Amino acid sequence: MKNIIVLSLISILLWGSGCTEQNKLSVPSLSPNPTDNSQELSVEPTAIPLPSATPAPIVTQVTLGAVGDILIHNRVYEDAKKPDGSYSFNKMFTLVKDILQKPDILVANQESMTGGTELGLSSYPMFNSPHEIGDALKDAGVDFVTMANNHTMDKKEKGILSALAYWDKIGMPHTGAYKSQADRDTIRTMTQNDITFSFLAYTYGTNGIPVPKDKPYLVNLIQEDLMKKDIERAKKLGDVTVVSLHWGIEYQIEPNAEQLRIAKLLADWGVDIIIGTHPHVLQPSAWIKNASGHKTFVMYSLGNFISAQSELLQWIGGMGTITIVKTQVGDKSTIDLVQPTFTPTFTYSKKYKGFQIIPMAQLDNQHLANAKQQLYKTKLHMRKYIPDLIYP
Repeated sequence: MKNIIVLSLISILLWGSGCTEQNKLSVPSLSPNPTDNSQELSVEPTAIPLPSATPAPIVTQVTLGAVGDILIHNRVYEDAKKPDGSYSFNKMFTLVKDILQKPDILVANQESMTGGTELGLSSYPMFNSPHEIGDALKDAGVDFVTMANNHTMDKKEKGILSALAYWDKIGMPHTGAYKSQADRDTIRTMTQNDITFSFLAYTYGTNGIPVPKDKPYLVNLIQEDLMKKDIERAKKLGDVTVVSLHWGIEYQIEPNAEQLRIAKLLADWGVDIIIGTHPHVLQPSAWIKNASGHKTFVMYSLGNFISAQSELLQWIGGMGTITIVKTQVGDKSTIDLVQPTFTPTFTYSKKYKGFQIIPMAQLDNQHLANAKQQLYKTKLHMRKYIPDLIYP
């Protein structure tokens, strides 16, 4: 029995000796500088992509203004004549100059051709006005003139070319009448505050005076195919398309069916602003929304800004404005039209002497009987389709 116990003890001792030397557990080295030839594992940090930041919107705005017919009857240019035989119309705009200089861009319809004295001055029914009316308009704050109207051909091609030359001489941009086909095909643009405007102008006719068949470019007529092509080109050149239309029926205070039809047509084509002239009296402005939701601002008629016509409503005109807001986000932009305004004006003279354009808000009963009541009626009339129309 003892022999068995001894043998068992010897076996246990031998087994323990084997565990401590021959079968010892090998633990991998965690030393930062291993001495063996194994390759060190390199772990690169992985960047987590972040969503790209949306560019901050860039917002700019421009106020565009427009006045109606500049219709220089003989009584007006005779009142402007100086002792030396030249003409100065500047004093006629003195009381509205501050108002006219408020818009960033101001458009006027030069209805009587400014062919100058060399072609012989004339009045109704076939007008020709002194060049100097252009100087007065520029001094007063007008930035752009339209020339497509029923009197464009009154002095034929010579009158147009003389007028164009003078506008170019004084640096006044213009559209609606042209010296060549290439000139006509060049759409006029203006840029203010990173907003580009394209300008077009058309007239219903030329009082029966034919436009030469070989020179159709002399004046733009309201022809739908022509207008649509021009508008398509204009929209590609600018952010805002402005179309001046000489249309409607004289002395009617509401737009007629044809005006409404054409305005809707242009709105459907994406025109932004329509400036209406010809009726010689005020017609209310309006908004038109097309099927895609695009809004067009229409000034159906701005009346006469200056003339020597003889009836009360023909003495009342004014300046309409609209503010254009451009929002640029990255390479995309949107245009909004906001804050339409209207400032009524009155052409005052005393027995056709001392012509002055006066803001109606400044009139008293010496200028016009019941002046405040007439101002109230004018505001009410112009707000007919835009109840929130602003009167600055």
